[in-house]
Amino acid sequence: MTSLVIRGGHLIDPAAGVDALKDILLKDGHVAEIAGPGKLKQTNGAEVIDATGLTVAPGLIDMHVHLREPGQGYKETIATGTAAAAAGGFTGVAAMPNTRPVNDSPEITRWMQSPERGSAIRVFPIAAATRGSKGEAINDFAALKSAGAVAVSDDGLPILKDGIMRETLAAAARVGLGVIQHAEDTRMTQGASMNAGPTAFRLGLRGFPNEAESSIVERDIRLVQELRDARAHLHVAHTSTAAALAAVRQARRNGLRVTCEVAPHHFLLTDEHVGLYNTNAKMCPPLRSAADRDAMIEAILDGVVDAIATDHAPHAVHEKEVEFESAPNGIAGLETALGLSLRWLHKEWKLPLGRVLSLLSAQPAALLNLKGRGTLTVGSFADVVVFDPRAEWIYNARDTRSKSRNTPFDGWTMQGKVRWTIAEGRIAYSSTP
Repeated sequence: MTSLVIRGGHLIDPAAGVDALKDILLKDGHVAEIAGPGKLKQTNGAEVIDATGLTVAPGLIDMHVHLREPGQGYKETIATGTAAAAAGGFTGVAAMPNTRPVNDSPEITRWMQSPERGSAIRVFPIAAATRGSKGEAINDFAALKSAGAVAVSDDGLPILKDGIMRETLAAAARVGLGVIQHAEDTRMTQGASMNAGPTAFRLGLRGFPNEAESSIVERDIRLVQELRDARAHLHVAHTSTAAALAAVRQARRNGLRVTCEVAPHHFLLTDEHVGLYNTNAKMCPPLRSAADRDAMIEAILDGVVDAIATDHAPHAVHEKEVEFESAPNGIAGLETALGLSLRWLHKEWKLPLGRVLSLLSAQPAALLNLKGRGTLTVGSFADVVVFDPRAEWIYNARDTRSKSRNTPFDGWTMQGKVRWTIAEGRIAYSSTP
């Protein structure tokens, strides 16, 4: 493997506490040396990237994506989804199991990681917690972990039965996997297509009540507390309500291992963005009220939120160009997450750049126990994003590397342009000014 030198850049590595001008030598897929400008020792024959004036950071990790393979390659493939991820600065993505068939076996878990899939970056499968994601019987978590699964989840569906969720938490704890819960009491959301509130009333649509999310979060936290196992890890996916965040905050105060993620659309948009039945603003959980949106921002700024995850959910154009209630939930998000986070969390709301990058790299790596990821210390994987923090650019969905264009952020101004994404020492994406 060719050696690669990143020269003249400003290295920000939150996990290592580094915020300084550094040169980096990447060799054989790992970080071989880090030194002050011009002080690397072994650079003979290495390809050089001139990062003068640019920020160099650990490659981003998205712990919540839908790559649609196997079974729905017309929406997205592992190859196209990871190409979009690389363009967004991601060097690793954790793929949810609601594929067709559901990823509830070691065979599918291994299939998703096979070189034949043509992945541009590393894929970390999240396996189904229950057989077929039906919420009735748990899978063999030890076998799934051995095949490469980094967590278990029935994402897209909740685990509603108390006994099954208790068993899931206990079994996952025994093998060192986290449980990622889609917090939605579907008994409260039948027929709902957006957030319950004035906008839904005006549009004549049935709404998701906030309690459908918060009640499941509160139930799951109670089960973790009753389990009395310090290894048990509950992670709340795509948190969207103030009440759910309040429950997570209290659980942490009580010493429980309860974590959560927030997607950019939930800290930037509200249910009013549905406008006149805009299906590119339809997702699950739905866009919430301004008060809930503000609670997401506050929780990110004060440290309650552990990760920013996109919930990248691509759909074909014809699937979204239907009546609002008939359209599938979900939006694409891999190419916009960094630009939106830098534009709003960092520039507008003054969250330090290192903390923004930590939410997108070091912290998700820690949540999924990805050793050697999310940092650029010597010996770690050579996963790097190089971006221009000052560059403003406009996102055009027509230029996406994903198969799908279902985004509410088409035409939005972003901050921070990715110049190179390097995955395990290989250039997975590059762009020129």
